[in-house]
Amino acid sequence: MRLLLTGGGTGGHVYPAIAIAEAFAREKDFTPMSVQFVGTKDRMEAQIVPKAGIDIEYVRAAPLKREVSAAFFSMLVTNAVGFIESFGVVRKVRPQVVISTGGYVALPVVAAAWFARSLGLIGPKIAVLEPNAVSGLTNRLMAPLVDEIWYSIAPEGRPLGPREFVIGTPVRSSMRRPMSTAEGRAALKLEPNKSTIVVLGGSLGAHSLNTAVADLIVAGLPDEWQVLLVAGEAEQNEMWRRLGWRERVKVVPYLEDPRFAYAAADIVVARAGASTLGELAATATPALLVPYPLATGNHQMANARAHSARGAARIIPDAELDAGRLRLELTAALGKERLSAMRTEAERAALADARTNVVARVKTWAITNTANP
Repeated sequence: MRLLLTGGGTGGHVYPAIAIAEAFAREKDFTPMSVQFVGTKDRMEAQIVPKAGIDIEYVRAAPLKREVSAAFFSMLVTNAVGFIESFGVVRKVRPQVVISTGGYVALPVVAAAWFARSLGLIGPKIAVLEPNAVSGLTNRLMAPLVDEIWYSIAPEGRPLGPREFVIGTPVRSSMRRPMSTAEGRAALKLEPNKSTIVVLGGSLGAHSLNTAVADLIVAGLPDEWQVLLVAGEAEQNEMWRRLGWRERVKVVPYLEDPRFAYAAADIVVARAGASTLGELAATATPALLVPYPLATGNHQMANARAHSARGAARIIPDAELDAGRLRLELTAALGKERLSAMRTEAERAALADARTNVVARVKTWAITNTANP
């Protein structure tokens, strides 16, 4: 099978695509298998995808803008060029299946695949994965062009349509490999017997999380706590200045392989991006979620509500986040009974594997002979 994946900009768009590629590579029904990723040169997919051993082609793309201005027309030109470049890629690759995992680069790629199919040049099935509880503008624009829309989280306030399916968030196989707490803490050089709080601001870091955690640490940690702060590259120097010399505190800019952090953690403090929530579920990790308040359509709050409804997480609105509130929430969550209950619910969530659902959907297409060679 020839698979074309597209998406980019953040880990929430890139890592699910890698997880999907891994899932198909293990399926004998799809051999021989070829995978082509399409992204942009200046976003994180340019580093992450090649490291995963997946071929990548680059096209131009720009974030969508609603207001008419010089930037609006520049965006139109960039995406038109990206459409032409994408058309060349799909003509060369001739994919049987096209899957978008989101991000603005996906629009010219999906549009080109749809257009080539309309001309009868190729015959792929096209699906888009919406990782968030509220669809972004790019995915809303692509919806009429695709055969199926897959949701990580069921849309709020309405039933699913005939082309819509809830599949969960595909997570890389490495995140599902069993790892003990002791292994995770040893790998990160953390103390083995302390209550461990891991703070994940996402691939780019999170200023409000960093500030609240730093203030909490400066005010004094309980003796039984230790903190691993993944500060993001933009703020690592400031966090090092404030915290780097303190005992039971470790500051790092980024973790390419976060599974050690999830294994080490008693609880994770994080934003509510789709990829993070998928990893929390896959690793059965309790969490305090602080949704990013400026996310489009406030989708991170919707994500957090859906995840916390399982009982594995609590929510702190960003506007209410400070050292005092964080201390109260952590003290409550790290209580023996509360933590045990949250971990039990997290373990139930970990039983689901979205990759199985993706493969099942594509097998359905093959069975009905709708994915043309």
